[in-house]
This record gives sequence, structure tokens and C-alpha cells, in this order.
Amino acid sequence: MQLPQMATVHQRFDAPRIDDIAATVHAQIERLSLNDQVRPGDSLAITAGSRGIANIGDIIAATVDAVRAAGVDPFIVPAMGSHGGGTAEGQVEVLASLGITEELVKAPIRSSMETVVVTETTSGVPVHFDRLASEADHVLIVNRVKPHTRFVGPIESGLHKMMLIGLGKHKGASIYHRAILAHSFPEILADVAKVVLEKCGVVGGLAIVENALDETALIEAVSPNAFAEREAELLKQASDWLPSLPVAECDLLIIDQIGKDISGSGMDTNVVGRKFLDHMATPDDRVSCRRIMVRSLSRKTNGNASGIGIAEFTTQSCVDLVDPIKTGINCITALHPEGAMIPITLPNDREAVEAALKTIGLTEPENAKVIQISDTLHLDVIRASETCLDEIGSCDSRTIANDLSPISFDSNGNMSNLRDLRK
Repeated sequence: MQLPQMATVHQRFDAPRIDDIAATVHAQIERLSLNDQVRPGDSLAITAGSRGIANIGDIIAATVDAVRAAGVDPFIVPAMGSHGGGTAEGQVEVLASLGITEELVKAPIRSSMETVVVTETTSGVPVHFDRLASEADHVLIVNRVKPHTRFVGPIESGLHKMMLIGLGKHKGASIYHRAILAHSFPEILADVAKVVLEKCGVVGGLAIVENALDETALIEAVSPNAFAEREAELLKQASDWLPSLPVAECDLLIIDQIGKDISGSGMDTNVVGRKFLDHMATPDDRVSCRRIMVRSLSRKTNGNASGIGIAEFTTQSCVDLVDPIKTGINCITALHPEGAMIPITLPNDREAVEAALKTIGLTEPENAKVIQISDTLHLDVIRASETCLDEIGSCDSRTIANDLSPISFDSNGNMSNLRDLRK
């Protein structure tokens, strides 16, 4: 098969960045005036999730240090719903893979899948909350604010989601995802968030927003009474900073790796354009990809391949990395079993690319619009086929390298990773 010529494209995004993480965290924690809310020796649970948040180990360590200055006794509690295989040990392993260990953050990690029911929604849905966090004198919610990959609202993924679904553990996450089918997440938030904030001793939140280069752009302490208003504002900022593909449509998107550390859905559907339907763009999506091919899983996802079912094609080496138990538990809990379905699997990249290009309609493969990305967090360096270049070159924030050449494969029929170009 004659394949399209590809060129390297460098994208420049608006990318403010925090250089001194520790100083910023300390300054923000001071804004919460913890001395007015706590007593010396009080216990304080700090949440840590499973997302691949830039500098998260440093952020958690600085948070531990900052709250100790107020006289409290902090500990870390995993807040990641059903991730880590839905076990307490698995969730500790997830944190370790993200650089959050007792030695590094200098605080104990207390992990349990047990929950308590703190209230019910008006429709009778029980609201679960991590038992260990509920037994602490205070709770501090730490999470990244960003657009969710499955639903739309004034509040999507951030402090509220961590507080309700993350700390809800496996039981709570499962019930919430079921409830979202009948009642929107904003409805649930309006119904129970205020009660959880009051009953569970939440003293504040530490909201993180990243730039388009997967770097920490903003860290802000938020008081409990400002959670709803401020998170909605931060979501708009996060959406503005979200990286994007350089074309509105493509025939084939090749993704080097997906994983839970990259996005809740493995690949960020806000980027690939399948937020509402797994295999098709809608008018509400920003981009349309006719076919998606996934080459591998990230190391830090530990076999959780949630979201692989959004793609149509993959390779045997990728499938060999899949942990079906972890993937199945996560996708069942999220009421998205389709996300665990294995795409058409080919022996290597060459055969997967050629198979995908046989399914794009009347366009000849050599004329196909093909984009290769490292993952949906890193879009500053990509590869694009020749037919995409006119559209890409019309924007001043992009530079096309003079290296047009066919898609190349090694002796095993596999492509090179884009991360090698980003170094």
C-alpha cells in the first residue's frame, strides 16, 4: 500500500507555568486560614487521585508541609473511585506509580475501600464517603480542574468530582455513574455537595489547572463556600488552555499511547472528538477523526486500558499489556463497558495502519489525512500527512519542519514513538 507523506509539526500554545511549586502551594494554603478552623493535633485527610497530574508528587508533599505549619496531623487518602483494580492495595500502587509514597511526601498513606453513607439525594441515592477520610477531623480536596470526557456541565472534573466520586470509592463511584444516567451530574451536585462539605469536615480545596503542555499553570486554594462558583470559573480557564489537534477533520488518528494517567478515558475525548459517541464525532465536538489507532498503553496506567474501545484498530503488543480485570472493573463502574472492548487487533503498526486506511471510503491511502500524536496530553510535536499541511500552515502558531517522508517502519513493522522527537 502506498502510504501518505508525513511531516513534523510544532504547535505553540498559550502556556503560563508555575516554576516554584512549593512556594505557590504554601501561599495558597495560607489563604485558607486553617489556624482559624483547626486545633493543634487535629487529623487532616489530603486526597490524592489517579490522574496524571503534572508535579502531583511535589504538590502533595508541599501541601503536607503547609498544613503541618497550621498544627494538624496530615495523612494521604487515595480518592480514585474504582481505579487500582478496586482494591486498597491497588490504589496505593497507583499512587506510587505517580510518585506519591510515604517516603516522598513525608506523610502516611491510609487506604481502604470502606465507605460510610453521609446523606442521600432527594431521589434516594446514597452518598458514600471514604471511611478513613470521614473519621479525620478535617479533609482537604486536591485535584486538577479540567473538562470531563463523558459529560458537559458548569462543573465537570475537579474538586466536586474528587469529593463525591473519588472519595466515594468503588461503591460510590458505581452508584453515581448509574445515577448520572437518570440525573445529570450538576443535578446531583446541587442536591448533595453542600451537605457533604458540611458533614465531612472539608476545610477547603486545592485546585490545579494545567496548560496545553501538560505543565502546572495555576494552583489555587478554594474555600468550601466558594467551591461551586470558583470551580465553574476554573473550568472555563482549563478549557481555554486545553491542547488541540491542528485540523478539524482527519481520516486516521494514530495515538502512541493511552492510559488512566493521561485521561480518565485513556485518551481525552475533548481532544479526539468523541465525547458523546465512541466512534463518531457529533456537531458538539471540536474535531472529527474517522478512524483511531492505538499503538500502546502508558507504563503508569498499570494495564488499565479503559478507553481502548473508543479506537477501531490496535496492535497485538498493545493488547498484551491490557489487564482485563482492572480495565473491566473501571469500565463497568463508569457504566461504559464499551470502553473496555478490544479493537481490531493486528500484528504490528504497519498492518494496523494499512487496515485502517482501507476503511476510510473513497480517499486513496496516499491522500489520506493522517495525524500521529504521542498522547492526548502532549500535542506540541505531532506528525501530519501532506494533505493536512495547507490547513495546518494557515496558523501562525504552528511550524512545519522540512522533513516530508513516508510513514516509516522498522524491521518488525513498527513505527517510532513521537516522544523521541519531543526530547
